[in-house]
Amino acid sequence: MPQLALGKQFFESGEYDELPPSARRNIRLAMEKFSLLTNAELKADKGLNFKNPKGRRSRSIFTFKVDNFYRGVVLAPESGDSYLLLKVLPHDPAYDWANKQDAGVNRLTGSVEIWDAEGLERLTPGLEERAAPTAPEQRLLARVSDGDLTALGISDKVLRAARTAVDSAELADIVPFLPEDQAEVLQYLAAGFTVEEVWRDIVAHRPSGAVTDDLDTAIRNTPTRVRLVSGLDELEEILSQPFVAWRTFLHPAQRKVAYKASYPGSYQVTGGPGTGKTVVAMHRVKHLMTYLRPDERIWLTTFTNTLATALGAGIRQLADDSAQLERLDITTVNSQASKVLTEAGDGRAPRFIADAQELDRWRAIVKDQGLEWTAEFLQQEYRHVVLAQRLDTLEQYQDATRSGRGSRLATAQRERVWKAMAAFTEGLDADGVQTHLRGCDLAARILRERGPSFRHVVVDEAQDLHPAQWRFLRAAVAPAPDDLFISGDPHQRIYDAKVSLKTLGINVVGRSQRLRRNYRSTQQILTWSRPLLDGEKVESLADGGTESLAGYRSALQGPVPTTHAADDLDGELDALVERVRDWIEAGIEPSSVAVAVRAGWVGKKAVTALNGAGIDTCGLREADDDTPGVRVGTMHSLKGLEFRCIAALGVADGSVPNPKAVTPQEADELQHKADMMAERCLLFVVCTRARDHLHVSWHGKPSPFLAEAGIA
Repeated sequence: MPQLALGKQFFESGEYDELPPSARRNIRLAMEKFSLLTNAELKADKGLNFKNPKGRRSRSIFTFKVDNFYRGVVLAPESGDSYLLLKVLPHDPAYDWANKQDAGVNRLTGSVEIWDAEGLERLTPGLEERAAPTAPEQRLLARVSDGDLTALGISDKVLRAARTAVDSAELADIVPFLPEDQAEVLQYLAAGFTVEEVWRDIVAHRPSGAVTDDLDTAIRNTPTRVRLVSGLDELEEILSQPFVAWRTFLHPAQRKVAYKASYPGSYQVTGGPGTGKTVVAMHRVKHLMTYLRPDERIWLTTFTNTLATALGAGIRQLADDSAQLERLDITTVNSQASKVLTEAGDGRAPRFIADAQELDRWRAIVKDQGLEWTAEFLQQEYRHVVLAQRLDTLEQYQDATRSGRGSRLATAQRERVWKAMAAFTEGLDADGVQTHLRGCDLAARILRERGPSFRHVVVDEAQDLHPAQWRFLRAAVAPAPDDLFISGDPHQRIYDAKVSLKTLGINVVGRSQRLRRNYRSTQQILTWSRPLLDGEKVESLADGGTESLAGYRSALQGPVPTTHAADDLDGELDALVERVRDWIEAGIEPSSVAVAVRAGWVGKKAVTALNGAGIDTCGLREADDDTPGVRVGTMHSLKGLEFRCIAALGVADGSVPNPKAVTPQEADELQHKADMMAERCLLFVVCTRARDHLHVSWHGKPSPFLAEAGIA
């Protein structure tokens, strides 16, 4: 029986998502023929026009007619009955792409490989000539022997090209033409990883099958780049909705983490933006749902409602059984805490105050008690010392460490500060309101008495959670195998929330994995964005230490990000309209474009300018997958999302960093540094939300972050 399959290439760069509905429908009809007809019948089908391109490099690569404008490219091995759909492109580009590709079997893993053989053959002689003046021992991979490269799965043709690279930039020129697994090995070696580290962290994770020259067998041995389709119903389900490649295909390192049968306790996954941490978390939920008992539940949680909504959509796409979803809760930590407080009270949901309202209460206390400290200082002291350490008495506060707080407090001063803390909490209780963080602390106390609510808790965007929220998470699930699965990235920490998980009863020592491969942004975007954080010490997700972006890279290639310096806001908006119009005219759906601003009023100006130019827009927080128009929102609202194109507007001195978000240095030097780091990370997050195109603009002086990175 014919085996239908979809290749990773088919989903890359959003090409399928951009096809017109008629072309998508015809792809389904063509694939139905592949599932029903013999090879001879396929070749005789005039409507399909199934044939080898004349200049092909592989006898197993064919093209077929989708409609009068589009053709598909399929790998159909001479032996067996597999049909692997690789690409759907306009007529001439489809033939051009098919003619350049070759197919083979990785001699180490037995997996199928597709690569640009024409490009590699054309490039290699010129690279060898350019590299000739540089002695072989001075070239990029000189420290790695041919034998070691072969043992890591590098083929002879790739080895020849790799030996020409003098530096990482030259290797980057070669990578787009190489088989994916081999390119990944070379990139990590070039980043300084040893042969042993590359084997342990990369190669050993890859699934291995029978190593033969049979392409049909190799297709079935490649789950990380080939999606085998069980039938037409599954094909229809996959093709009926946008489904980005990194959700369909997991890297071996990701799959090993997500589908490990069980962990003896909590487990942690970290990695830079776009490394698929959220995808791993969703697949872990899918795995855990399979083993749930009838009376057990799973909680998938994250930091914001926007992210929770996105997670819900992703899980619904992954779930094998819709009935399993009935035992899955997908909410923010604060929302779940509110539910616990409601159930423990009189049934009425608690009322929460915003940060600005909280600050007003502190200002009133400062004035009433004649305190020498600012309201901002007291707010931070309450959050990062009293709530973080759960200090319930003056005696506990007197003995508490205040590391990370810039102002020292003598014993008498602590007494006065504690009096202010007591007035604050008494005022909340008297008015029947709570802050979200105190609500989490109170909910954690309730669960300690009542007992946990879940068998498993999976946490996404963990880097921004406060200790009070972590206490609630710990109380929500009993200590047991697979209790907490945690994913996050300290480089995306946009709120000052540092925590020691071990002190809260969450031990991930020896149970963690760092992901280094980016699946979202192009290498050009990563290279452009990385200097924003270079030289900065980024504290690890938990329990001390630091993390770096060493070895963090992407195999995707694209244009270099653009910048625009304007004299005034009107000029900046004109440049924004021009850039967005260019993207849309190039065929990019407006809903795949986002405009990010630091201040809401700038976003309103952007909406006015775009609408005035005939470009539809919608608010980022209000949009769903079916809402048309360019998305416009604050930088914070982009967290956890991705777009093909992002325009960061107003990245100017005085706006980024936002003075209102930064504690004055004279008030608290350490908090000032933490706030500045959060603002720096925020800009990094926005830039790395872009998949294909990034545009950054400002008027007046550029942000000091851009200037320090050498970007502006």
